[in-house]
Amino acid sequence: MLAEFLGTDLSKISNEIDKLTLVIPKGSVITSKDIFENIGISKDYNVFELRKALGEGNQLKAYQIAKYFAENPKDNPMVLTTSMVFQYFSQLLQYHGLKDKKNAASALKISPYFIKDYEIAARHYPMKKVSAVVDTLRQVDIRSKGVGASLGNADLLKEMLIGIFG
Repeated sequence: MLAEFLGTDLSKISNEIDKLTLVIPKGSVITSKDIFENIGISKDYNVFELRKALGEGNQLKAYQIAKYFAENPKDNPMVLTTSMVFQYFSQLLQYHGLKDKKNAASALKISPYFIKDYEIAARHYPMKKVSAVVDTLRQVDIRSKGVGASLGNADLLKEMLIGIFG
């Protein structure tokens, strides 16, 4: 869980583990609740919740998360956000193309637990729409890197969501 949220920087992970050892009683099991409360990872406002909100077609939640991301750009880099959302919709495109949905988890290289999220998203986004979303995400990614526009993260996030929901 720490690697998912903090990345692969071992010194950063080590520092956060040191913080946890100071606040968690010796011999106690560190829970996800401890991580969320003590490391500053928001369990409601992260890229995984954004992907879930997008898949469910929950515009309000997606815009709330995007607002949080715009207000906390250090914790939510635009490049990471765009790539994670792009990955999700790329996998959704693959899901649509599967003839046999029974083997979807292995074909998409995801846990079977998440297949229901893709089933829900597939109902909200037909294959043609997913293709358009992937194109929008590519454009947002390029613009976030300064090519063709100088928009801030807040505007880029709005543009991304408009392209997805519009």
